[in-house]
Amino acid sequence: MSIDASLVKELRERTGAGMMDCKRALQDASGDLDTAADLLRKAGQAKADKKASRVAAEGLVVISSDPDAGRHVIVEINSETDFVAKDENFVRFAELAASTALAHGAGDLDALMAAKVDGETLETLRAALVAKVGENIAVRRFQVLDSKGNVESYSHMGRIGVLVELDGGDDSLARDLAMQVAASAPRYVNAADVPAIELDKEREILIAQATAEGKPEEIVKKMVEGRLRKHIDQVTLTGQEFVKDPDRRVRDLLKSAGATVKQFVRYEVGEGIEKKTEDFAREVMAQASQRS
Repeated sequence: MSIDASLVKELRERTGAGMMDCKRALQDASGDLDTAADLLRKAGQAKADKKASRVAAEGLVVISSDPDAGRHVIVEINSETDFVAKDENFVRFAELAASTALAHGAGDLDALMAAKVDGETLETLRAALVAKVGENIAVRRFQVLDSKGNVESYSHMGRIGVLVELDGGDDSLARDLAMQVAASAPRYVNAADVPAIELDKEREILIAQATAEGKPEEIVKKMVEGRLRKHIDQVTLTGQEFVKDPDRRVRDLLKSAGATVKQFVRYEVGEGIEKKTEDFAREVMAQASQRS
């Protein structure tokens, strides 16, 4: 049957699918837009499944807050390339994922992806985006922070996002500490939070290093404890030098403000994901050897 070009255009704008795909879908659906959209979505889902194994290590970290409700959320959404991460469709989906997590208070990723937005699940919208941009898209992780206390956030170019909760202090201090966490990437709030197993392992390494230097045993013990304290300062927020004033430690800053850090969350795009690297020269050589 003949399909009007305006219908093809409308379906393309609605689904983001290719022009010829839209025309074929409309022909199969006898010109019904809703049925054609469903057909394309089903086809898009199949494409999404094929792309699911591809590494998505680029993307965005998005923060959304509702201070009146005392709820804050940080979400990481991944794409395969930085190009797609800057695409307006991807950015809108990332912001939608964050606002959905904020509104629904989902406890885990499965619950978040099953949450409905205007009658569609977030997972359905993700699959449609995969079909549209041609890359694997993944909502990797999120964390909800429920607190009506002093919570501030910091975002660096959409690649690093931080939430910090203080007991005491003011908004300016909380924002400064959120920037500190983004810049210096501490793993713990203070020394008491560092696991004993990590301290034991670090102490073992430091003993071996100091012993190899040929120092007497009593000197080794002092060296190790000094270096261990330095390690603890490096991995804890309160032990770090304050980025705006390196002559002060964060713990000194907090003490003078009569404040304590209750918790922080730091996400960086792609951290912990092993990116696939392509050796094109080796690939060409392998193909050439198979043909010879």
